[in-house]
Amino acid sequence: MAYTDNTCKEFVQAVATSDPIPGGGSVAALVGALGASLSTMVASLTLNSRKYIAVEAEMEKNIQEIRKIQEELVGLVQKDIDKFEPLARLYKMKSDNPEEKKRISEAKQKALYEACIVPMEIIKKCGRAIELAQEFAVKGNKVVIADSGSSAVLCKAAMQAASFNIYINTNMMKDKELAHRINGETTQRIVYYGALADSVFGYTTNTLINTVIETDSTI
Repeated sequence: MAYTDNTCKEFVQAVATSDPIPGGGSVAALVGALGASLSTMVASLTLNSRKYIAVEAEMEKNIQEIRKIQEELVGLVQKDIDKFEPLARLYKMKSDNPEEKKRISEAKQKALYEACIVPMEIIKKCGRAIELAQEFAVKGNKVVIADSGSSAVLCKAAMQAASFNIYINTNMMKDKELAHRINGETTQRIVYYGALADSVFGYTTNTLINTVIETDSTI
């Protein structure tokens, strides 16, 4: 059974055990999915409001994309577990036989790279979700702008958490050129999309503090 079939309580309890699975990558994917789901809600409430008829076509397109990202991030919760499990097993394997030790070491190096794949997918999808959160914050229903801002900051947190799951694996790679390349891409995305999320947070905060939002019957 996939961990995403568990209740919220069961998932949290599973993370809190001494078992490294599910771990940081799965948690990051779930946080990103929750962030994306808030943007989905904002888009839905924008489409349901006659006040925002001018952006209806754009919102229709964006809601399809953010919903897809949301679903993909949920899928990455289990995918991260599936990719990390082989590495976790290798960490437990011990041998005094030189050939066996070499085989385990080589397998571990391959598994370290494989364990970077899902966190990078999380970062890419959350980066796009932050871009869409900015669109929803600026053009979407202002009654729920707080949710657009929350979407951006949650996706930023998910990206940062996912990056740690890359850096810990690249740290143990023997192929330092590959590790450097992966770290470079990771850092570049974190810096760029992190700054974008911060700008959404600033815009949202400023709007909530300094703008009168007319609620009338928009929800």
